[in-house]
Amino acid sequence: MATKRKRLGEILYKAGLVEKQALIDAIKAAKTNNKRLGQVLLELGLVDEEALTKAIAKQFGLKYMNLDQTTIEPDAMRLVPQDIIRKHNILPLGMNNGRLKLIISDPLDLDAMDMIRFRLNAELDCCLANPSKIRSYIQDSLDQEKKEEDDRLKHSIDATAAELAEAGHELQAEVLRAEVAGDDGPVVRLVNLIIDTAYYMRASDIHVEPMADRVRIRYRVDGVCLEKDNIPKNMQSPLTTRLKILSGMDIAEKRLPQDGRIKRTIGGQNIDFRVSALPGTHGESIVLRILRPDAVNIGIQSLGFEQDNYEQFQRIIKRPNGIFLVTGPTGSGKTTTLYAALQELNKPDKKIITAEDPVEYNFDGMNQCQVREEIDLTFDKILRSMLRQAPNVILIGEIRDGVVADIAIQAALTGHLVFSTLHTNDAPSAITRLIDMGVKPFLVASSIQAIMAQRLIRVICSNCKVIDENPDPYHLRLLDITPKDIKKHPIYKGAGCSQCQDTGYKGRIAIFEMVELNSELRELAFAKAPTTELRKAARASGMRPLRDDGKIKIFKGTTTPAEITRITQTEGVLID
Repeated sequence: MATKRKRLGEILYKAGLVEKQALIDAIKAAKTNNKRLGQVLLELGLVDEEALTKAIAKQFGLKYMNLDQTTIEPDAMRLVPQDIIRKHNILPLGMNNGRLKLIISDPLDLDAMDMIRFRLNAELDCCLANPSKIRSYIQDSLDQEKKEEDDRLKHSIDATAAELAEAGHELQAEVLRAEVAGDDGPVVRLVNLIIDTAYYMRASDIHVEPMADRVRIRYRVDGVCLEKDNIPKNMQSPLTTRLKILSGMDIAEKRLPQDGRIKRTIGGQNIDFRVSALPGTHGESIVLRILRPDAVNIGIQSLGFEQDNYEQFQRIIKRPNGIFLVTGPTGSGKTTTLYAALQELNKPDKKIITAEDPVEYNFDGMNQCQVREEIDLTFDKILRSMLRQAPNVILIGEIRDGVVADIAIQAALTGHLVFSTLHTNDAPSAITRLIDMGVKPFLVASSIQAIMAQRLIRVICSNCKVIDENPDPYHLRLLDITPKDIKKHPIYKGAGCSQCQDTGYKGRIAIFEMVELNSELRELAFAKAPTTELRKAARASGMRPLRDDGKIKIFKGTTTPAEITRITQTEGVLID
């Protein structure tokens, strides 16, 4: 028959450690507050933790261990994972005949004992020690072990960084040194370094791309990807996990694409990062789109308009109704242009509503609505509800299909000014694109006020700008720039410097072609004329093609012939 366990209060009273009345009061308080008696005695200061631990050891028939007189070997500490040691406040003493000798702090934590038996596949021989002293011993022991490991890692990284620097790979050396700098873990510091580097390089995107033997880090600066860093392959998993944790993704899901967001303050600015994870052959590729508040607050005049286009643009956006379309490929600055127009119109007497997917920037005074396909909140549903809100100006993030196009046109015909974007190569193509979507030609002809195509071009770095004595004849020929033109307007280039990452370019502006629909163009649209005829009529009505707008920037010394041909050439033919 099992011996009945003595009560803790009885043991303490018989040992003369607590008075009878004080013990009775403590027992009542423990029952009232649903606490253990030992906890109440400690809170009331009736016993100290050492005496209480000895009494509990006697109660449960366990050996008491004085940690002030006990040394635990480092090898013994490695018998149990650190997370379990910290979570359950235990100390392993060693293995003997397949049994683990364990110092515990709570003999009533039976679930923890069962879990440790299961995890380590071993029976336990337990003894008891002061919980505070166990906690302190764990902290000191594991901190010392971590310090020694960090010292070994630092020594190894310093040696490798020195070798890389000596071989001329300064950037990779800096990445390695960053792993042992500061107070945070190496991966945390590495992610911070990557993000901060992108911000100060004025990058629009960060590309984390796993390769077979390394992880490539590229930054998109002024629309062009620059490879700057290569991370060791063994850092791939912690790097990916850290980015997914920061962006609120499921770190266990590695088979499906995921999206997330990171908010971070850099250089006194609150920066949003839109994060996308895509599974690939060598692991998940992660792209961070950097959303800077100042990127869309540049104003209309800073977009790159020539004076005639600027005046035309200002006149069009102040009309009371109709559709104004901005066209171009992804990343050509369409949204920035439309936001600049909306900010110009954002006055107390105007109600502006937007439907976007997603809402990337928030503006005071505008009602912004985000598309959420997962709950069937689509562009067309938002637009139908939007019209009941009596807006003056409507922004539709993108016209993707005939349904959205029809609603946008109905809104324009019922007295609203509608801004939207479309993916076409040039401005006249937008008319045929809408008709191809199923919109009736007479509706297209009557609702559209103007269409503007745009591209972003890189600007020559002002710090290293020099006259190009030998411009490439290939680019000059494509742009129809003659020696006479060069004599009148010298061609400039960027020599490359530290301020522009040796690219010769710093910053971007747009080039435009704008078509304002007149009676001839409306008749051609109504007759479903081909794009070639529409383009010919647009040029006759005064439209300046992208190429010609680019040539003006070349002659002003703003950009280079190579940049204009890179942006406007498609399938061997310039967009003109």
